[in-house]
Amino acid sequence: MTAWTWRFEKADGTEVQPAVQPEEFTTQGDAESWIGEHWKALQDGGADQVRLFEETTEIYGPMSLHADA
Repeated sequence: MTAWTWRFEKADGTEVQPAVQPEEFTTQGDAESWIGEHWKALQDGGADQVRLFEETTEIYGPMSLHADA
């Protein structure tokens, strides 16, 4: 089964621990729904941007968690 995961980063690309611990997602849609629900808490917890991975392949990113970006 394919696992979809998020990487949480500061604006400079440094990885940070997320304020809300994600699960491993089985679909891209589930992962994107989760980020849509939790982006504000993640931003408040110190993450500036995220990258989405399917297994070890980066699908897209960095995607800003800031509304004005």
